[in-house]
Amino acid sequence: MERDEAWQVIDAERGTLADQFDDLSPAEWQTPSLCADWRVRDVAAHLTLSQTGMLAATVALVRAGGSFNRMVRDTAKRQARLPTEQYSVLLRAMIGSRRTAPGLTHLEPLLDVLVHGQDIAVPLGRARPVPPRAAAAATARVWPDRWPFRAQRRLHGFTFAATDTDWSAGRGPLVEGPMGAILLLLTGRSAALSQLGGPGLDELTARLSPARKV
Repeated sequence: MERDEAWQVIDAERGTLADQFDDLSPAEWQTPSLCADWRVRDVAAHLTLSQTGMLAATVALVRAGGSFNRMVRDTAKRQARLPTEQYSVLLRAMIGSRRTAPGLTHLEPLLDVLVHGQDIAVPLGRARPVPPRAAAAATARVWPDRWPFRAQRRLHGFTFAATDTDWSAGRGPLVEGPMGAILLLLTGRSAALSQLGGPGLDELTARLSPARKV
């Protein structure tokens, strides 16, 4: 997928996410998302921070003691104090812009809108189709052995193949399904296992299941 096409997808996803935000009830805003310890409200708040500038990012990183993960969590939690009606406004304001946070490419905002869109939609039981080609493009950021995902290392020993677009990776027993579900799995969302199949699924599920106490 070319960069311009990826930005078109990002714009479209931001628009439909903003529409969903306008339709959420107070209870839905408080629903736990697929992100551990984050409510739907926290995920929405995080998405509105995609264009944070260098100065603000530096201040936030120092405030978080130099921890990137803590910075992401803390900034989302602070942004989540805003009235919920502001999230759709802030997200729509980004449409058409090509700005990113410092040091990021177009792949990070693409990944964010696709994965976090599902983090919100799945626990709410709301339909939100994932564009297969865009999801395949986003795996270019997730699959390689690079921080923070390192999916190739974490999920070694399996072949993953999309059933709705031309994408596959890995070596070993086959796990297959929609590209959107594979992307969720590669980013650590085990809820995606219910959408996958193939001869390697049982082994993969066992590997990812929490250790049982005797």
